Amino acid sequence: MAEFAKTLIYIGIVLVVLGLIFSVAGKVPWLGNLPGDITIQRERFTVYFPLTTGILISVIITLVLYFFRR
Repeated sequence: MAEFAKTLIYIGIVLVVLGLIFSVAGKVPWLGNLPGDITIQRERFTVYFPLTTGILISVIITLVLYFFRR
């Protein structure tokens, strides 16, 4: 049961961190407009693929989880 409690605590911490990221993400003007983010605009549709932004967020989350597991 102690392992389940630890898992719930880690999930809670991750949710708090994600909430902070989402609340701050709108205030960071370069987030989502990095070089390497792909935008295709045509007459009737727009496709946006944030490749670089996704990689950057993945690296940050990986580092945070690495330091929590140490």
